[in-house]
Amino acid sequence: MLYAILCYAHEETVFAWSKEEEDAVMAKLYAVQEPMARAGKLGPTGRLMPTTAATTVRKGKDEPLVLDGPFAETKEVLLGFYTVDVETLEEAIAFSKELSAVNPGSTSYEIRPFYVFHPGEIKT
Repeated sequence: MLYAILCYAHEETVFAWSKEEEDAVMAKLYAVQEPMARAGKLGPTGRLMPTTAATTVRKGKDEPLVLDGPFAETKEVLLGFYTVDVETLEEAIAFSKELSAVNPGSTSYEIRPFYVFHPGEIKT
């Protein structure tokens, strides 16, 4: 089963880290990711740029509206994601707990099963 593991945190804290703090956190996260990657269970991962770099396209009455920034008022924002291909939800939870243990501050991980769609393919 494919799962998306969405990482939420306080963006002001994360983007205020010094280069040394950033490097230390990333080294710890890579150490947690490495076993999943070696087992062929870790798919694409990504860190999103700050919400100040975001653009939102929102459905309007006539034309879609294009807005600067996210359309959410929240303290924690989506900062990145992992994709994993594991047998059970429990395995995805265990990986998320490992990530959480080495990620400083108040971070939460949301786990959702997902399907991959390829243009031109119809799944039955």
